[in-house]
Amino acid sequence: MRATLMPWLILAALTGTAAAQDDAFPNRLGGGVPSPSITAPSFPPAPAEAEAVLSVSALLAGIGTPLKTGLAWRVYDDRGDGTRPNIVARSTEAEPSFKLAPGPYVVTVTYGFASALKRVTMAGQPLSDTLRVSAGALRLSGAVGDVRIAPAQLSFSVFVPVGTNSEGRLVRSGVKAGDLLRLPEGTYHVVSTYGESNAIQRADLKVENGKITDATLNHRAATVTLKLVAAPGAEAFAGTAFSVLTPGGDTIREAIGAFPQVTLAEGDYVLIARHDGQVFTREFKVESGMDRDIEVVAKPS
Repeated sequence: MRATLMPWLILAALTGTAAAQDDAFPNRLGGGVPSPSITAPSFPPAPAEAEAVLSVSALLAGIGTPLKTGLAWRVYDDRGDGTRPNIVARSTEAEPSFKLAPGPYVVTVTYGFASALKRVTMAGQPLSDTLRVSAGALRLSGAVGDVRIAPAQLSFSVFVPVGTNSEGRLVRSGVKAGDLLRLPEGTYHVVSTYGESNAIQRADLKVENGKITDATLNHRAATVTLKLVAAPGAEAFAGTAFSVLTPGGDTIREAIGAFPQVTLAEGDYVLIARHDGQVFTREFKVESGMDRDIEVVAKPS
């Protein structure tokens, strides 16, 4: 009778056979022999390129005079992809030094409203460079006749003409008399305002490279003191509201007080004084350089 092997006996026999094969090369020291593995070769990391120092200075173009004050330096990374570059360093020193990683950069220097730029490439070695700035300066003042106007009473605006428009682009407003305004070489349109009304003068001025252009704008104007009085020479009424008009009715200036002062261009004017619900008027004339009182007599209506 043929013996029939039970399934569990077959499984045991097969398991034993597999175990025998696994132990065909037993480890005499005990435990299984580890499987060999293949690893990639290990190389030391490449050394990073060293940072180096960029030293810069600035000269006035043409005359070559070194610039020592009023400078603002900036260093940008030059990506070359059209995106806005980042500022990586800045300084206000005359001859700054920047420690930079290898790569391309754009260096700019600003001197007042004049500036210059240069592209440099750092390659791990120290580098020195000089930027040349084309600039001059403008210094302004004002006068009435031979009398200088106090700087506190003057204000200047400087424009660059564009085409036929003399005030094409504003460079700077609120410039005070005596200020040194550093500008690129070129022609500028200057507007001088004496006081806070209509005493205005204009001039076209040329700024030359490496030179200071001193200019005095002459005003034809005067300062008048406004008063409302009961009789000529009497005490002025406090709290009076004044309006200064042209003969055509355009308002030039308004002021409130017992005796406000107004600087006006030479010419004819109408003065209106309002006090306690009453209105008083008079005409007057301004002559250049003749500062005086302008009284309105409060005559009963």
